[in-house]
Amino acid sequence: MKKALIVQGGWLGHQPAEVAEILAGVLREESFEVEVSDTLDSFRDEEKLRSLNLIVPVWTMGKIEREQLEPLLNAVKSGVGIAGCHGGLADSFREATEFQYMVGGQWVAHPGNDGVTYTVHMKVKDDPITQGVEDFEVCSEKYYMHVDPAIRVLAVTYFDEVEMPVVWTKTYGAGRVFYSSLGHQANIVAMPPALTLMRRGMLFAAK
Repeated sequence: MKKALIVQGGWLGHQPAEVAEILAGVLREESFEVEVSDTLDSFRDEEKLRSLNLIVPVWTMGKIEREQLEPLLNAVKSGVGIAGCHGGLADSFREATEFQYMVGGQWVAHPGNDGVTYTVHMKVKDDPITQGVEDFEVCSEKYYMHVDPAIRVLAVTYFDEVEMPVVWTKTYGAGRVFYSSLGHQANIVAMPPALTLMRRGMLFAAK
């Protein structure tokens, strides 16, 4: 049985416990053994992390200590997958630039804050993660991000003439990374197209 660790916490406005519950349910449907933790100290045990197939941080802002960060980075480099959404992965630890490098992007702004209606366009329609998912509208925070040019962009939105990645994959060492900027709160994570992308993205990361 594949194993996953979900670590939830940080800023409560993103409903980390509720989002973690949704994602844990998806992984259990996919026959994962899932542990849900509410402490970053779960990242201290590198041997345990390396035994996992997937790590899902749901942790916006806060500070991660070197003794927590390095085992996490090493585990992903070794081949453990990492996946997440919205600020729970791409606005987690603003001082930890190596974490941001691993993820492939970092939140910068959400003009209009919550309640902006925008369209998510599937840029790559034949990828296993996006296949059969049509473009869809969401009313939520619209993330403007700094992104690594090495990411593989699967879905986008637009800020005037600027094409902004919404869903991407990349690698970090031997580990696979999946990210979706959707998911300001649990109701957005639970939207059928957004949840389909998360389900498939987590499975991709877990190989």
